[in-house]
Amino acid sequence: MRAFILAAGRGSRLRPLTDTTPKPLLPVAGGVRLIDWQLAALARAGIRDVVVNTGHLADAFETLPGQLAPRGFRLRISREGSCVEEALETLGGIVHALPLLAPEDDPALADEPFIVLAGDVVHDFDLLRLRPRARAIRAGEVDVHLVAVPNPDFHPAGDMTVHPDGSVTPGPGPHTYGCIMICAPRIFRGLPDRSARLFPWLWQFARSGRMSAEVFTGFWENVGTPAEYERLRSNPAALALARY
Repeated sequence: MRAFILAAGRGSRLRPLTDTTPKPLLPVAGGVRLIDWQLAALARAGIRDVVVNTGHLADAFETLPGQLAPRGFRLRISREGSCVEEALETLGGIVHALPLLAPEDDPALADEPFIVLAGDVVHDFDLLRLRPRARAIRAGEVDVHLVAVPNPDFHPAGDMTVHPDGSVTPGPGPHTYGCIMICAPRIFRGLPDRSARLFPWLWQFARSGRMSAEVFTGFWENVGTPAEYERLRSNPAALALARY
């Protein structure tokens, strides 16, 4: 299984820190960067074939594959441009990276579900929990599975309701997309390679019964403000989750 880490954005709320360093590469403490929470989670799940998209300050990521190779990662860059204005948003970024994530000429990977993660979210979600979801996607039961969280303070209205049976109703509700999903390559085939947002496009799969979701109530933070960044720097339990 492969994974895609979203890392092309500007991280505007963390300026001026992100004026010179891409948000996922911001140092937190003890050599840990924001992106390391996702890499550590992938390593714990045995997933080491990773694609990272880049846009804002893209050159800063070019040494990352070499840095991670000794740790057993095969990391490739899906470069969308050299500045945030050239970044393709989430849906556009996935479409642009699809030849790396699920090449059509490789029978073993063309239809293989892949995980999508945000490079600036920190959590202790066990990605091994997505393996049964991958089997359901392979079997054609659903096309995408989301990990949602109870509404955080910065998004009190929520954007969905996850029902006990795993079905999803889009719109204001008690749950927010947790920036973790697993999806079928087939839903992106044929889409134009251009800037496009993931939502509301993705909600069509909820309305047609082709989406499932679960609610994660463990440690999860979207580090979006200087106060949240400073709080994370002084959280030793959270920092331990970023080691791999």
